Amino acid sequence: MSKVWLIIQREYLSRVRKKSFIIMTLLTPLLLATFMVLPGLLISMSDETETVMVLDKSGLFEGKLQNKKDLNFIPLAGTLDQAKTVYQETDNTALLYIPEMSLSNPEGFVVYGKKNISIQTQVRLENMLEKEIESQRYLASGLDRETLDKIKANVDLTAINLSDQGEKDNNAIITSIAGVVGAVVIYFFIFLYGVQIMRGVIEEKTSRIVEVMISSVKPFQLMMGKIIGIAAVGLTQFLLWIVLSFVAVTGVSAAFGIDAAPSPAAQYAAGQVAAQGEDVEEGGATVDNPAEKDEFASTIRDVKQSLANLNVGLIFVCFLFYFLGGYLLYGSLFGAIGAAVDNETDTQQFMMPITIPLVISFIMSYSVVLKNPDGPVAFWMSIIPLTSPIVMMVRVPFGVPAWELLLSMGLLVAGFIFTTWIASRIYRVGILMYGKKVNYKELSKWLFYRV
Repeated sequence: MSKVWLIIQREYLSRVRKKSFIIMTLLTPLLLATFMVLPGLLISMSDETETVMVLDKSGLFEGKLQNKKDLNFIPLAGTLDQAKTVYQETDNTALLYIPEMSLSNPEGFVVYGKKNISIQTQVRLENMLEKEIESQRYLASGLDRETLDKIKANVDLTAINLSDQGEKDNNAIITSIAGVVGAVVIYFFIFLYGVQIMRGVIEEKTSRIVEVMISSVKPFQLMMGKIIGIAAVGLTQFLLWIVLSFVAVTGVSAAFGIDAAPSPAAQYAAGQVAAQGEDVEEGGATVDNPAEKDEFASTIRDVKQSLANLNVGLIFVCFLFYFLGGYLLYGSLFGAIGAAVDNETDTQQFMMPITIPLVISFIMSYSVVLKNPDGPVAFWMSIIPLTSPIVMMVRVPFGVPAWELLLSMGLLVAGFIFTTWIASRIYRVGILMYGKKVNYKELSKWLFYRV
């Protein structure tokens, strides 16, 4: 055990002292902070008020187009040619031409611009014109918009989870995001650091360093020390990224006085409201329409309530278990591939059987498991050790029976022991094998060699 520990120390210290490790550990949080703050900076830079000149020949919209926070209207008189001349002499955004028409046949609207009109401006103008025409049609038929707005029904469906601990609010979007984020981190961690194990073994094999090391330790001890050492490097880098990202985002936001980019929910609400021609506050909250404002506040309240109802402790424990379990299972196989070949080019034929279960589990997670987290596909893929690290992580936030969770964890441990046994049999032969093209038949023979 002491020899394994020495190898772990060597792998850990040699890798965390590399310039590439230090640069990537420091650079990644800075890039993340840039990506989070940059949208806020661009939004503040593009926060300009647009001015649209309006030539209304119909007279139906006189005094009806109200100025917004970021959109002003200037009425014009005269002919269209005169309006175009006046518009060309200004820096205004666009010229809106409304021809003579009736409410029964509203056609012929044209918007002129010196440059291409943005899709948001065009949609806002269309929505405002449509809204005003509808209001005038309602009045002509003896109704008014306020009455119709009161008639409209706004149904907000609340999902409740009837668990053994009682009733809890359940938000499928928040639950899905919590599971998918954990699965994505595990997916990339296995690939990123599994490949590092493979490259490390190939490097030591080609440089013949392994011949010196193998005289002092057993191949199995060497392989386990390398796998655990690189896992410790990955965990260290992962935790540093979390801490440094928080510090970098907070520091950059404070230094430049810019808030980070709004959340996806806030951006969605802001975009939806802007497309309807309403005013939008910074951060995405509406100010003009009380109904929209109440709906947005209700959404934020539901999100906070759903986050509070998540079993964060169980999710975190499961994440750590499947994070390490999945890495150790696949890491031993990556190490075996590295021992079986002489260079990275020869690894392609052996990478496919390893990567297929990972890719399939990742694809099935968001295409099938999220739709039915308790279905047969989700159950079996969360039990099989090769796919359980990703699929079970997606299921956990939805609630998984204890026996399924324990069975999945037990099989993952058994799978790790089995793959480590196979990998160690290949590793002990392949690590000292040079210049021989290896195929699957040859690998199967190595499993039964007596060394």
